[in-house]
Amino acid sequence: MTDTPLSVFAPAKINLSLHVCGRRADGYHLLDSLVAFAGVGDWISVRRADDFALTITGPFANALAPNDGENLVLRAAHFLAATTGRTEGAHISLEKNLPIASGIGGGSADAAATLMALSQLWDENLAHLSDADLAAKLGADVPVCLRRAPTFMRGIGETLTPAPELPPAWLVLVNPGKPLATKAVFSALNERFSPPAREALFGTLSSAQDLAQALKKTRNDLALPAAELMSEIGEMRSRLEGTPGCLLARMSGSGPTCFGLFEDSAAAGTAAETIRTAHPGWWVTPAPLL
Repeated sequence: MTDTPLSVFAPAKINLSLHVCGRRADGYHLLDSLVAFAGVGDWISVRRADDFALTITGPFANALAPNDGENLVLRAAHFLAATTGRTEGAHISLEKNLPIASGIGGGSADAAATLMALSQLWDENLAHLSDADLAAKLGADVPVCLRRAPTFMRGIGETLTPAPELPPAWLVLVNPGKPLATKAVFSALNERFSPPAREALFGTLSSAQDLAQALKKTRNDLALPAAELMSEIGEMRSRLEGTPGCLLARMSGSGPTCFGLFEDSAAAGTAAETIRTAHPGWWVTPAPLL
């Protein structure tokens, strides 16, 4: 055995658009979303061990319990071990840089990165894992987080189609420093459903302005119910919209994190500093659109 760790980046997942199109008989909601990823995120490191153990560091480490049976990192590790017949474990380290329950897929990205890291450590192929099984067992966002590329996500997260290439762009992510439970947001939606929106996002997108114009034909259906539960969401969007160079401001996922779309790093960096100065209690970071 070697103690050399193997590390995998877990980028933040951004729902550039999110339409809720209905609900299945089992209660799962049907989604139509354009998902992309940002150049900011957590890190997963693994090394060989006889049993599973998890260590959590980083600015948001205190919000998680390493031995919590619901922790998605450990659930993903045990899931992969069970599906591959592995009897050994691994020591897993999570550097938690993203806010908890923030609508940018932190837990799902961590789970996906854990699957990727362990598959490399154990020399296993993840091709045998079905998207439907991953979505049902680990969460709707895990399959798309394994792809790490712009993707149209439908169903409960298991129906994935590559999206057209996105142009270079930058994001500013803003979080109020409070978690927001996904279940509560979907409950507040009160079955206000929308038709799919994929067709609005086809075509040539040669610039950040083109992307913003295409996205304006869509929305995030969870933004209204989320804002009803947390007033800071409206304030964050207004702050983003009021910064020079912001082409679009929207909430990601079930919130509360909001993002602003910018053309370049200079505009994004200036906007982030302006918002951070005005609201020192908020988590604010610029990041490239991957």
